[in-house]
Amino acid sequence: MTIISAAVVGACSCFLLLALSSACVSRAAAAAPGCERRRTAEGTTAGMEDAERETLFLVMEAVSSDRDWRVSNPDPCAPGSSWPGIECTGGEDGRFHVTRLDFGTPLNPTCKKAATFPSRIFSLPYLQSAFFFDCFRSHNTSLSIPPVLTTALQQLSLKSNPALTGSIPPQISSLRSLQVLTLSQNRLQGSIPESISSLTSLVHLDLSYNSLSGLIPSELMSGLRNLAGLDLSYNSLSGPIPASIGKMGSLQKLDLSSNSLTGAIPDSLQNLGALSFVALSSNKLKGPLPAGLPKLGNLQYFIMDDNPMAIELPSQLGRLEKLQELRLANSGYWGPIPETFSRLANLTTLSLQNNRLTGSIPPGLGDLRRMYHLNLSRNMLRGVVPFDAAFLRRLGRNLDLSENAGLCVNSSVDTESTKLGVGMCGGDSHQNTSTMLQQQQQQQQTTSGAGGGAGPPVLLPAMWGLCRLLLF
Repeated sequence: MTIISAAVVGACSCFLLLALSSACVSRAAAAAPGCERRRTAEGTTAGMEDAERETLFLVMEAVSSDRDWRVSNPDPCAPGSSWPGIECTGGEDGRFHVTRLDFGTPLNPTCKKAATFPSRIFSLPYLQSAFFFDCFRSHNTSLSIPPVLTTALQQLSLKSNPALTGSIPPQISSLRSLQVLTLSQNRLQGSIPESISSLTSLVHLDLSYNSLSGLIPSELMSGLRNLAGLDLSYNSLSGPIPASIGKMGSLQKLDLSSNSLTGAIPDSLQNLGALSFVALSSNKLKGPLPAGLPKLGNLQYFIMDDNPMAIELPSQLGRLEKLQELRLANSGYWGPIPETFSRLANLTTLSLQNNRLTGSIPPGLGDLRRMYHLNLSRNMLRGVVPFDAAFLRRLGRNLDLSENAGLCVNSSVDTESTKLGVGMCGGDSHQNTSTMLQQQQQQQQTTSGAGGGAGPPVLLPAMWGLCRLLLF
């Protein structure tokens, strides 16, 4: 299971924050009545409507026991009577209305041990944003949505709630104004409802870190054409990636990693010219890659470790000029490292370990000035390591060339050779030969186990001569 560093997640998520901050300024402002209610009406003096206030108290009592909300805050939207975690906005009717509620995060109301999801929250007619973080921990509860409702809700986030179980209800399609739906790090089960595809205003959908299963609905990808971020990672989804993904023309971030997806990446992926982040690691995907992959001119992160690709390492990846991270470890790639990789001037991370790559290391990789992490270990590379002392010092422990029997470091740049896992060229021949023999035997065992009947090991003539000398 591939763990993506916090730096990568932060880099690939920043555009989502920008998208959300401007959501009501752009197209949603004209369509969603909630955006109009962000503007405080002049002369707002009246308090909340009785029905709205009563609904708010019922929501607070279902979630938090920090205080007696009715006694301590009888008029929650009045100046000086509100609390951290609630926002009120003056409406055109001259009254204040609740537009945002936050639970669980510091300074906001904490959630009581027996907290349950308050479905009444959807009855707050002016509510635009609701956030529940680490709120439902011990008392099992589920996401329930009334079948018919009118709501201005634009953001719904339930994250890190270990007691939030059950399935995603199909009635979620009732939340027509939703732009952001985050149901991450819960214990949700079942399939992804096709009805989510009717939420055509969605900009960000995150269902990661649950126990969702079944196929990815093709309708999901054909219907959500305004989506900028889709995260379905760390579930148990199966089957192919739908070809309809090519219709999501606004998509910038795609994370389907750590599922059980099969088949090849659909060719339609090449239509997503806005993509900057793709993570497909830890699935069961196979080659080939789409021929039109270089059309993704904005792609910065391509993370696809731990898939049984079993194809020659494609040279076309070297045409992704904006690429910053390329992770293809443990995926059965074979052949040489393409010379085109030396053209990736923005590359910071290249992870190709545990494949079956052969040939020499392209010298041009040492000219990539932004490179800070290079892992080519556990392959079958040969020849002299083409990096100078300055490159070796710059990468330090972030450079791993170990378990490549044919690699060696020129003595003139041996300042960091002990950290690379390779010896000096022309060094201790007995030690180098023993290492080569062990790795040759391991490779033969791997080939025998994967390719059929066992047979006597095939040794190079030099190896066989050494064996005869030692054994006889």
